[in-house]
Amino acid sequence: MADLDALALSMPQTTKETSDDGRPSYLVHGKLFCCHRGRRRDAIDPQTGERLDDVLMFRVGELGLKELMLADDRGVFFTTPHFDGYPAVLVRIPDLDRLDRDELHDMVIEAWLTRAQKRAAKSWLAEHGVADEPADRP
Repeated sequence: MADLDALALSMPQTTKETSDDGRPSYLVHGKLFCCHRGRRRDAIDPQTGERLDDVLMFRVGELGLKELMLADDRGVFFTTPHFDGYPAVLVRIPDLDRLDRDELHDMVIEAWLTRAQKRAAKSWLAEHGVADEPADRP
């Protein structure tokens, strides 16, 4: 979680809000791109039947990317019916250890780019030497 916090807050114009019970949410211009979800009835531990309290939500750029991440053989990423048709993946906090720091960094960048203002996103991409792909490209 310390890596997530550092990576998210390293992105321009990012703010962190903390819920009353200490769960962080990361926003850019007031738009949520990653958060630690509270217990929800849509995320249940398959062994115990208890509501999960260790779930992170990351926005993704498109549903195709979400499907690609869900197909990852490691089983780190998952979704729930609540997120059907919504560009986001879920990860349990203990499973962050199964991602290397570069993967986590890429997830944070992807999530941030989905919510950042276009000018801020283009500036960040240019500053980091990443080509900005036109939205209408197939």
